Amino acid sequence: MPHNDWTADVRRAAGQIRRRVLEHTLQHDGGYMSQACSSAEILATLYLKSMNLAAVGSPLMPRPFPGTPKAGNNGYFTGAEFNGRAEAHHDRFILSPAHYALVVYTALIEAGRMDPCGLDLFNQDGSSVEMIGAEHSPGCEVTCGSLGQALSQAAGIALARRLRGDTGRVWVFMSDGEFQIGQTWEALQAAAHHRLNNLVVVVDVNRQQCDGTVESVMTIEPLEKRIMAFGWDAARIDGHNPQALQSVTKALGRPIDARPLVVLCDTDPCRGLELLRRNAPRLHYLRFSSGADRQAYVQALEAL
Repeated sequence: MPHNDWTADVRRAAGQIRRRVLEHTLQHDGGYMSQACSSAEILATLYLKSMNLAAVGSPLMPRPFPGTPKAGNNGYFTGAEFNGRAEAHHDRFILSPAHYALVVYTALIEAGRMDPCGLDLFNQDGSSVEMIGAEHSPGCEVTCGSLGQALSQAAGIALARRLRGDTGRVWVFMSDGEFQIGQTWEALQAAAHHRLNNLVVVVDVNRQQCDGTVESVMTIEPLEKRIMAFGWDAARIDGHNPQALQSVTKALGRPIDARPLVVLCDTDPCRGLELLRRNAPRLHYLRFSSGADRQAYVQALEAL
């Protein structure tokens, strides 16, 4: 089998992620489409190639909301079950921007971890398939609350795993707008202090947030240099190139005193759906302005 066959699988999965999210957006008259366009290759690469997750057997069907964690709630669970029951050598995955949940659900489907029928439960009362992912949602294991909290949680998990002697890594998927938040920088500083080289942060740098472009809200560049100044290693790559992401992250397993790693993935929020570009700079959430507008996206789905 040719060495690069896995990249073809990743690109096929990325195309399917975009198609599924657009189909879902049409069915629900709105959705987080630009996030799927920008992050499809990233999440497909992580799930199909980079992360060492435990197997789940056959694709899982999401279970009903288990209720809040509390004494006596014996049915409580987290969505980490879709990433497999992690042993010491397995990786863990933490989703930071919870509004990317739909993209993660579709990535789980493409990775054979979630039953496609699970999307039918999206945002229904009593369902764990939340629009904004929570700790019980498929693929999630913590609730991020306001954006910017997940890196702190992941750093704590990474430190605990190292103290316990686990060899598995902790992966965090973030969005670039989260680097406008003070807690993100506190977490970067703490992780560097503890030299958590089992912690990998992959960032979708699509330069978009709910109020417009990132730079119009608050400048974060030069992001790579700023992160390195906080004691991390940082790499900047084309986020639509699976080989680039894999080549950077496979170099892990470094000495214990090495730095944690951030991979900045420059992406296009309209990748694979050129029609979306006419909504710029308001790309955060796709709503249809008219019947004709919706029909244009129906035709785009047929093309996909």
